[in-house]
Amino acid sequence: MSLQGFSAVVARHFQRPIYFILVLLTTLFTLSLLSAAIQDGGLSTLELVLLILYTILMLWISASFWTAAIGFLVLAFQSRRAEPVAPSPERVSSGRPGTFKTALVMPVYNEDPERVFAGLRAMVDALTETGRLDDFELFILSDTREPDIWLQEELLWRRWSEELGEPARLFYRNRVENIARKSGNLADFCREWGGRYRYMIVLDADSLMSGETLVEMVRRMEADARLALLQVPPVPVNRSSFFARMLQFAGSLYGRLFVAGLAFWQQDTANFWGHNAIIRVRPFADHCGLPRLPGREPFGGDILSHDFVEAALLARAGWRVRLAYDLGGSYEEIPPTLIDYAKRDRRWCQGNLQHARLILARGFKPLSRLHFAMGVMSYAASPLWLLFLIATGVEAYFKSLQQPVYFFGYSVVPIWPESYVVEMTTVLWVTLILLFLPKILALVLLALDRDEAQRFGGLLKASLSVLIESLLSVLLAPVLMLFQSKFVAAILLRTSVGWPAQQRGDHQTGWLEAIGAHGVHTLIAVAVGAVAYMQVPDFFWWFTPVLAGLLLSIPVSIFTSRTSLGQRAKRAGLFLTPSETEEPPVLRRLEERLAEPSLLGELSTDRRAFWTQAMMNPGVYALHDALLHDEPQTRRRRHILEGLVLQLQDEGEDSLSLREKRALLSHREGLYLLHTRLWAASALEKPLPLAKP
Repeated sequence: MSLQGFSAVVARHFQRPIYFILVLLTTLFTLSLLSAAIQDGGLSTLELVLLILYTILMLWISASFWTAAIGFLVLAFQSRRAEPVAPSPERVSSGRPGTFKTALVMPVYNEDPERVFAGLRAMVDALTETGRLDDFELFILSDTREPDIWLQEELLWRRWSEELGEPARLFYRNRVENIARKSGNLADFCREWGGRYRYMIVLDADSLMSGETLVEMVRRMEADARLALLQVPPVPVNRSSFFARMLQFAGSLYGRLFVAGLAFWQQDTANFWGHNAIIRVRPFADHCGLPRLPGREPFGGDILSHDFVEAALLARAGWRVRLAYDLGGSYEEIPPTLIDYAKRDRRWCQGNLQHARLILARGFKPLSRLHFAMGVMSYAASPLWLLFLIATGVEAYFKSLQQPVYFFGYSVVPIWPESYVVEMTTVLWVTLILLFLPKILALVLLALDRDEAQRFGGLLKASLSVLIESLLSVLLAPVLMLFQSKFVAAILLRTSVGWPAQQRGDHQTGWLEAIGAHGVHTLIAVAVGAVAYMQVPDFFWWFTPVLAGLLLSIPVSIFTSRTSLGQRAKRAGLFLTPSETEEPPVLRRLEERLAEPSLLGELSTDRRAFWTQAMMNPGVYALHDALLHDEPQTRRRRHILEGLVLQLQDEGEDSLSLREKRALLSHREGLYLLHTRLWAASALEKPLPLAKP
């Protein structure tokens, strides 16, 4: 082995120890500072609680800080800016005649069908430009429950199949039952079609990936026979609100530091983020079947955050899971407002807290257990910070009751007592350094690379954007802390979240919505601020950043949701990202596809619900009937379906629940009854009662 190769092996084996030693030393150092500040006259029970909480929180903050700091060093010492490696000129083949190599798989659940198909078509356009489209097939795996959206998906799939001229390249199916949610959807794909493919690239409904990146992902899998999963980090794009543009900027600028740092210490035991990743189908099918956790939801039942668990199962079986920090061309869309962001957090929170049951499960690698613990901590940190702040306030109050004695014996020099101001100063400065230094390091990277700085609007504008983003983050942090603390408390009280669809399109927060979401936050700020000012005025001034964020939560939520403000910031050169200054072709193709005339607009000219008017169209009826699964019918079920058809005729569509509407569309006999009776009603000029406008 050459000296260079030996050095690489040694460095590889020491990467994780270096990272964890740095995290541990930083935590011990900050703990010693706080311990020295509060242990005047012994350690009380409350001070012990403060030290325990602070230790846990500083482990979390230190881990994040050193991930970013190491990522900075990795990126700073790269010889050139990372770009997707150009695909090799030879054609990618599966090695098995009559089979395709890679499936593009997009699970969807009650998503906007026009956005779903526009995104897929943009990626197909990008693959066509690479000349590698023949190496891919596409799957829309629908778990949609909404009848209107279900029928729209079918129509858009059929139209696109006709345009492609190769309907066998594009597959669509809607599951009868959405068992196990997204993980069950992927498992169903592996059982039904997995044997046809060596790889699958898993997408979300808002995912976009460039053609070069898709081809390069396959090439990297081919180059390493033990690589089972390659995660390409997605960059947030395409939202216009001030809040979303701020997050897009932060994700693009700071995210690359964290991703490079994660890749440094995770190595071959990286994590799966659920989308924008390529997976080797055979080991995934062999090892990633997920059990139902014992007990009832929210801690039992289906595993919601399945991606962490699937990565851990692949690693347990000896396969490699890697994070491709150097591969670009991967994009996603994010919630447009603070409230929508919190709603998405509520859905993710339950899944991450479930991982607490898996940390000590048999067979997992230590790093996989750490991933589970970090997933739990990503939401547990908020209630722990809340408890820490409460404990600090209580400690400050008790110290304010003590009457200090400045002179002892014959001493003529006053002896100044230790106070909560010291501990708060320590907590504040250490926390601020660890939280905000990665932002400064990101700007240093821009200063080292003038071309990259221009992609962010120039170093000056990028620095101003970082300043504004940092100030707003200070205001938003306590609001998100209370949101997440509420979510954790609700889950601990065994309240399940269900599986609501995510808000993806731009929209703005109104006053009533903001008051409903943040009214309690404002009241808490007023009440706590008043008590702190009257009882412990010195502590009140240290606490003002938290109180200000809560007190201003309503106007800040409304203010940051405004798309007009986001557009003004863009025109001023603030919060610019590389995807805006140098728009990737796949994003441009998405815009063009969304601007095309809509097929669905032709079928929505009156006030009837889409599903009822669609059943009046023989072509739509025939298409839907052809796509239905064959299910055995009982006499009881036939009577139920006939009753629903009569109810629809007599009382109108508003009398039916979504479950009942779906039942009518899910069975051939019910569908036939619905179609023929609607036609009969039309022929007799006795239309069905309309839905209320």
